[in-house]
Order: sequence, then structure tokens, then C-alpha cells
Amino acid sequence: QVQLVESGGGLVQVGGSLRLSCAASGNIFSINYMDWYRQAPGKQRELVASITSGKSTNYADSVKGRFTISRDNAENTVSLQMNSLKPEDTAIYYCHADLQLQHHGTTRSYSYWGQGTQVTVSS
Repeated sequence: QVQLVESGGGLVQVGGSLRLSCAASGNIFSINYMDWYRQAPGKQRELVASITSGKSTNYADSVKGRFTISRDNAENTVSLQMNSLKPEDTAIYYCHADLQLQHHGTTRSYSYWGQGTQVTVSS
């Protein structure tokens, strides 16, 4: 089975930093791309950052220049380095991955979500 495990959330003061990590495990053929989403209370879930297998990245305007998404050499882990944190960054952060799995000699794309990790930025 495929599982996404997130870590690194917590409480940090304004201007501080946190590093979120998400590890994908299981019989994965390849990872097309991985994303970080977040959802604050009373707000709609939004895409924060994404990274493709080719290491192309995309960021929400609200985090551009402050957050950096990256993948390790094995490309089974995605990280989100969050600097200069603001109260507006407070949310539950969700890891998402679009994976290729082999089934009966063919590959198909599947979406998987982590359980979420709380990030709280306090004043």
C-alpha cells in the first residue's frame, strides 16, 4: 500500500522558520509530482507549492520568495522550507502526490494525500 507521512509541523513565532517533510512509501513506480496544500479555518484549501519529477516548481503568490519546495535524491520525499513565517501561514498543511503504480503490467496515475500537519504562527 502507498502511504504519505508528514512531519515537521508545530508552533513558531512570527518571522521564524519551519521545515515540513513528506515521505512516500510503498510499491511506487514513479512520482509524477508532489504538492503542498494548506487550509486555514474558514478558508478554502489552496495550493501552496508543487514540484514535478523534473524538479520544476510552482508557488502561490502569497509564499513566493519565502517558501522553497524540494525533493531528495531518491525523489520519494518532498520538503517545504518555510521562512519568514506570518500569522496568515497558520493552517493545516497537506502533502499530496500524484503517483504512477504498476498494475497487471500497466501503469496508472493515482492521487494520495497525507493526513495533514498543523502549522501555527504566533505573535
